[in-house]
Amino acid sequence: MANKLEQLKSFTDVVADTGDIEAIAKFKPLDATTNPSLLLKAAGLEQYQGLIDTTIAWAHENAPSAEEVANLAATKLGVAIGCEILKIVPGRISTEVDARLSFDTAKTLSKARQIIALYEAEGIAKDRVLIKIAATWEGIRAAEILEKEGINCNLTLLFSFCQAAACAEAGVYLISPFVGRILDWNKAKNPDGDFSGANDPGVVSVSSIYNYYKTYGYNTIVMGASFRNIGEIENLAGCDRLTISPQLLEELKQDEAALECVLSKETASSDIAQVRYDEAQFRLVLNEDAMATEKLAEGIRNFIADQIKLETLLTERSTQPAM
Repeated sequence: MANKLEQLKSFTDVVADTGDIEAIAKFKPLDATTNPSLLLKAAGLEQYQGLIDTTIAWAHENAPSAEEVANLAATKLGVAIGCEILKIVPGRISTEVDARLSFDTAKTLSKARQIIALYEAEGIAKDRVLIKIAATWEGIRAAEILEKEGINCNLTLLFSFCQAAACAEAGVYLISPFVGRILDWNKAKNPDGDFSGANDPGVVSVSSIYNYYKTYGYNTIVMGASFRNIGEIENLAGCDRLTISPQLLEELKQDEAALECVLSKETASSDIAQVRYDEAQFRLVLNEDAMATEKLAEGIRNFIADQIKLETLLTERSTQPAM
């Protein structure tokens, strides 16, 4: 029998949640995703050191001002690593907009267009890139505009049904609902709760979104993300896509037990009434969801912190004397 990773690939598109070229080549996913945290880790890998030096030099030549060198270098590095990944994966790379822009639609649009322009300058067509944006109200509005321009988006840091519903109505190409972080929050609030298997609240959330989308005919792709164990993955087998860390990809590869397809378009059914939120309704409903509100805010803060660390690393690297 094929291992669980191969079985999973037969009914779910598998995406690598890493910027590590060697890991991506090993597991042969369809797509790959990156974020500021993964880029920070990737910047420490030996194979990217030459790329970092080239990126810093380019940023010094192209930044409008000295103050913008680090941010431009970080943006360019994300694209440069994305280009390397696209040499391996047959599908798309997700590249994230600076999380500090999460509540600014206009600046999110500007940064997204800059990222696409940088890819196109390297000969990468926009249909091989997904722009990752936090699923705030402002982020969803930016994605709605970008989709109409032919720039496909991946809405991330998604923890609630209202975020998913708003993304679908906006015509977003793909959403990344977070499974493990939902579990983390519930475990912290209820340490003795039974969150195993299908009781995992992250699994319940993504399953509900998947069934809602299929019931009402939305084309937005559901890509479960942020897994803590392969049990979560197993209980979402059949979801449109799943983005998985190298560690869990390896666990799936080593497991040769049978894997059941749990979710499918044919059996999808939702008893949730179709909803369309205006801004006030969206903000109120999100505010009523303590878990989603807290995890969204925390996720944005953490991505901002890693973005700043990455920019600091690039700044320090650029000021080091040549050997």
